[in-house]
Amino acid sequence: MINYEDFSKLELKVAKVLEVSIHPNADKLYVVKVDLGDRQANIVAGIRSSYTPEELIGKLVVVVANLEPKMLRGVESNGMLLAAHSEDKIVVLTTDKEVLAGSFIK
Repeated sequence: MINYEDFSKLELKVAKVLEVSIHPNADKLYVVKVDLGDRQANIVAGIRSSYTPEELIGKLVVVVANLEPKMLRGVESNGMLLAAHSEDKIVVLTTDKEVLAGSFIK
C-alpha cells in the first residue's frame, strides 16, 4: 500500500498521439510521440502486438508524464503510456469523451 502523498507525486495526464514509429532495436516496442499540452514527448511503449500505428494516431491516451527519462534499447522514453493487460492482449487507456491534450487525471 502507498499513501496519498506518494500517489500525488504521479502526474497523470491525457496525451494526444501524434506519431508512432517502430522501435529500431525491438520487436515489441513502438516509439510514440505525444502532445502533453505544454510540450511534446517520446514514450517507448510495448504495445506493438496489439495496435497498428494507424490505430493509435489521434487517440487520447493516459500517460504518466513525470517519470525520469529512461533509455529503452537505445531510445529515450519520457513517460509511460498506461494500458491494461487482459489475457494475451493489451488495451491502451483512453478517454471516453474529447478533452484537451495535457488535461490532468485527478
